[in-house]
Amino acid sequence: MQRLRSRRHRHAVLVPLIGLTACVLSACGGGPAPAPGSLPPGRASTTGGEAPSGGVTSAPADGSDAPGGASARPARPGAAPRTPPMDVYAHDRPGMLSPAVAEFPERVYVPNSESDTVTVIDPRTYRVLRTFKVGRRPQHVVPSWDLKTLWVSNDDGDSLTPVDPMTGRPGRPVAVDDPYNLYFTPDGRDALVMAERENRLDFLSPRTMRLRRSLHMPCRGVNHADFTADGKVMLAACEFSGRLVAVDLRARKVRAVVDLADGTTRRRDRRHDGTRRHGTRDGDVSHRLRHGSIQHGSTRHGSIQHGSTRHGFTRHGSIQHGSTQNTTMPPGSTQHDSTRNTTMPQDVKLSPDGTTFYVADMAKNGVWLVDAGKFRVTGFIRTGRGAHGLHVSRDSKLLYVSNRDAGSVTVVSFALRRPVDTWRIPGGGSPDTGGVSADGSRLWLSGRHDGVVYVFDTGDGRLIRTIDVGAGPHGLAVYPQPGRYSLGHTGVFR
Repeated sequence: MQRLRSRRHRHAVLVPLIGLTACVLSACGGGPAPAPGSLPPGRASTTGGEAPSGGVTSAPADGSDAPGGASARPARPGAAPRTPPMDVYAHDRPGMLSPAVAEFPERVYVPNSESDTVTVIDPRTYRVLRTFKVGRRPQHVVPSWDLKTLWVSNDDGDSLTPVDPMTGRPGRPVAVDDPYNLYFTPDGRDALVMAERENRLDFLSPRTMRLRRSLHMPCRGVNHADFTADGKVMLAACEFSGRLVAVDLRARKVRAVVDLADGTTRRRDRRHDGTRRHGTRDGDVSHRLRHGSIQHGSTRHGSIQHGSTRHGFTRHGSIQHGSTQNTTMPPGSTQHDSTRNTTMPQDVKLSPDGTTFYVADMAKNGVWLVDAGKFRVTGFIRTGRGAHGLHVSRDSKLLYVSNRDAGSVTVVSFALRRPVDTWRIPGGGSPDTGGVSADGSRLWLSGRHDGVVYVFDTGDGRLIRTIDVGAGPHGLAVYPQPGRYSLGHTGVFR
């Protein structure tokens, strides 16, 4: 009995001592201290905004965990670690403004291609604040990679006009050859000019805009693009050849060419001896995707003439889709085929999970799906006549497709890969390119052939404003927007 009491006494003393030791080792803080720079859910982000409400757990594009993400939850014993789903647009949520743009006033910048001007609009009052002259045929207003400057691409004027987002006023133009569109490599090392009429991709200094190198494109009319999730490859659309070109940005070489007319991919891989191999095909696309069953001879590319006598083709002009200049031919076909398959790729956007490129096609009246790893056509979504611009919703769930010839916007679900709604402009219109407001509540689009800007409510799809601007409004930019850096165009942020 005495030995039993002695053992009980020793146990009563040891238990508190063990608990005290554990508390000392963990600093009695209720758990491990947060890592430097991390934020608990609901606190302000490092970009100056607030973490999204509603328990969003998407992972940033750089692979780090989002606050409160799935990886923060303890895994079941024996279970594999849980990885949050990738979302390349995770830093584009409402309120996640970079400190570089936090003080900029909210504005909408509209390049009027036929007026050689830019119109500046206050998005809160929908009032035109000013209109200023720029170079000939401005096509897009492009945020710089570091978010501090807006560049107006004066295509026929062979120049870029800088605009100060703080004042909304232009600076001195910089001479640049054929800047139809402008992008930036994800690492910020190069500015990429889409020299559409010259069929070139030009690599420039992003600060001085001096030419570093030119890469000839194996196609005609390169103009829109987006980047793989790792930032290594750019997929560019060649409007007048009906092709997509995958460019290795580090090597500055063409990796693959996708022919949308027959669904084949021709790879340009390097062998070990340093030579190139051309013509390797990945042609296992279904017959339905290879050969479209609907002809598009009556669909107009546009009614505005853009220098039809220069370089042998009309850019964005009144070319009928049945003409040989804008028709891509399946291998082995002839000019006399009555069922020519016409394609005209436009805007390009990467899916939030980084697996698929969405490519608008004005001639096919819908959106192609292209595997972002193998660069192969995997599907097609019909939207409306003249599918042109692509814009991602602030929650990364929806893709807004502007159908320029149909006067409508098709809302596509990324999860379902099909349309879930259509917004129509009463009386018709020509919605082209634009951007989503910083809070995600408005979609701004230029009315290319109507001299107006359209404003849609993204909650119910209503057209809430039509604002008169100059002639031929094109790639307008809503600025500032959330994101850490800009990839170019009218606002593609990561």
